[in-house]
Order: sequence, then C-alpha cells, then structure tokens
Amino acid sequence: MKNFSRPCWASIALTFVLLLGSCAGNKPVMPSYEGQDFRSALSSMKRVSDIETRFSIVFEKNDSEIRGDGALDISNGGDMSLRIYSLGFLAMEMTSVDGVVKSSPRLDRNKTLILTQGLRDCLFWWDMKDFTLDEDTENFVLRNSERELWISKKSFLPVKQKLYFDDGRMLMVYYDEPAFENGSWYQSKIRIELARYSVKLNIKNMAFKQQS
Repeated sequence: MKNFSRPCWASIALTFVLLLGSCAGNKPVMPSYEGQDFRSALSSMKRVSDIETRFSIVFEKNDSEIRGDGALDISNGGDMSLRIYSLGFLAMEMTSVDGVVKSSPRLDRNKTLILTQGLRDCLFWWDMKDFTLDEDTENFVLRNSERELWISKKSFLPVKQKLYFDDGRMLMVYYDEPAFENGSWYQSKIRIELARYSVKLNIKNMAFKQQS
C-alpha cells in the first residue's frame, strides 16, 4: 500500500473542474491529475449528497433487448426515484426509500438489484469505506470486502468496478467516454452486468448536489 503526500488541493475543485479559457466553442480537454493527492480528491467528492441524471438505456437479457430513456434522482444513502420511458410513454417507475423498493411493473430481483444498489454504487463510486489502496501501471485499485474499484491515475475517474454479494453473486460495472458539463467531469457511458442481465447507460446530462 502506498502513502500519499498532501500538497495544496485548492486548485482542484470538488468535481475536478478544468478551467478552459474564455474562447467560446472550445471543446474541453481532459485534464491530467497524475501525481496529485488522490486521497484528498476522493474525500472531497464525499460532499456530494444527490445526483440527478438523464440518460438513454438499453436492457439486455440473453439475445433480447429493450431500449428507452431514463430520469434518475438518487441520494448517497440509496433513496431514489427512477422513471424509464419507451416511445414517449412511461414504461417503468421505481422508488426506494429507506431500503423499501417499489416498482411498477414488478421486477425480478436481479433487475431490481441492478437498478438500486447497482446504480447507487456505480454513480457514487467514490463512497467506499475501509478500503485498502494499491495501484497498477495506470490505475489506483481500491478494495474492501464488498467492492473493488479501479480509478484512472490521470483522470481520477472510474474505469471499472466489482460488487460482491453475500449469496456469491458479482455485479460488474464498466465506465467509458469522459464528458464535461457544468464544470464537472464524469463517465458518460456505463455498462452494468449481473448474471444474464446487462444494462447500458448513455448519460445525456448529470448534476451533482452538495450537502448544505
């Protein structure tokens, strides 16, 4: 396990803001944080209390798939409100409050797990406790008894994640295509896999709310 120094972090904002200059129309350039204080960056993200996001979604099971668009409001504690639309009509609605999940129509447990804990942990990827910190050539690797998380050394964004459950099941999350919006960088493509299911998200926009 590697020890990290704590240089001044004032120049790096909560969500790793890149100041791009004033020329209109410039495309954002992915910054490199290699060599910066990773633990401080991870700690600063924990001030995020809620995430609101809109996305297109593809549900895949075996050789079939269902496409739609989604709207999600989720808290770091797991409370959430999710709506999925297909062809402009509401196709599914799910809420989770204090661990009580309700959905219409009713979903099987694998799809429910993907859309509750899977979404929560893949979006609040930095909220990981009692972990060991290792590294390979390109990534920091965080591990505890429930999760493994790979984070890019250059971008400080997640690359992939594994979630382990008491019944032996494992959920995989893959991230790709960094996007910049409202001063924040995030991964715009996410794939979640569990058993025969996979869910692909293409994030259209994402907003981070900080604790008051």
